[in-house]
Amino acid sequence: MTAAPLDDPVRADAAVPALWAELGVPGLVDAHVHVMPQRLLDRIWAYFDSAGPLVGRPWPIAYRWPQDERLTHLRSLGVRAFPTLFYAHKPGMAEGLNDWGRDFAREQRAGGHDDVVQSATFFPEPGVLDYTARALDEGARVFKVHVQVGAFDPRDPQLDRVWGLLAEAGTPVVVHTGSGPAPGEHTGPGPFGEVLARHPRLTAVVAHLGMPEYDAYLELAARHPNVHLDTTMVFVDFFEGAQEQTRLARSLAPRLADLGDRVVLGTDFPNIPYAYAHQLDVLQRPGLGPDWLRAVVWHNGARLFGVDASPA
Repeated sequence: MTAAPLDDPVRADAAVPALWAELGVPGLVDAHVHVMPQRLLDRIWAYFDSAGPLVGRPWPIAYRWPQDERLTHLRSLGVRAFPTLFYAHKPGMAEGLNDWGRDFAREQRAGGHDDVVQSATFFPEPGVLDYTARALDEGARVFKVHVQVGAFDPRDPQLDRVWGLLAEAGTPVVVHTGSGPAPGEHTGPGPFGEVLARHPRLTAVVAHLGMPEYDAYLELAARHPNVHLDTTMVFVDFFEGAQEQTRLARSLAPRLADLGDRVVLGTDFPNIPYAYAHQLDVLQRPGLGPDWLRAVVWHNGARLFGVDASPA
């Protein structure tokens, strides 16, 4: 597989099923997919269109399609499980988003699709423990929080019992806590590292491999056996080009190999400025071989989300 021009992602993506078939796995588990109310997604796309301050560069959305087309395409690639990661960036958002996520997952199941990993979110605010517990009771299987966009401290006392609840439940939380694409007051491994020290059983998925503090987050994962890292936008040509990204991949390879059972595929679909196929292509850059790739694209995510491993 090779990276494809942005204007033809469908043609590039036609190669995706052959990749996982050659690896001998039933498909893909993508731990970092965004499905959310269209009005919210439109605002996110408008931010990318404006090359907002966190982005600071043109960011064309490759899959600016209606929701049904996006879901059909994802499934055509062989993605057999994916969350619907949405996140609250201010008080008063999270509970309504959680209701939307619950209803969306139920509608998909009613339509014959059992691939949606019901998702939820939370924010430091009064009532956060109650609505997080309700989301769990109503079937949430993964949570997403965005420390950078939400500009909140993950150590906020209002969240302490929430982290504890999720740790006890064993429910994964996808956390954007790295300082990429721009640092925030509470980003970086320090604040979230303190959360993990207080709640060492927490099952966390560090988004974007902790970009750009890769080494620090790999070390954090080495110390905490329930910490995973996703590959979202890691090693892609969009950042600094193929040569520099290959160098980065090779430099991280030994530690990625050591954590081979806790690296999971993530893509940021549909909000990416290149073809989905490219994210899979660049996972070969560390040079860790087919066993590592099988674990990343299927086994680790399937275990994390409790996905049936039988053939589709």
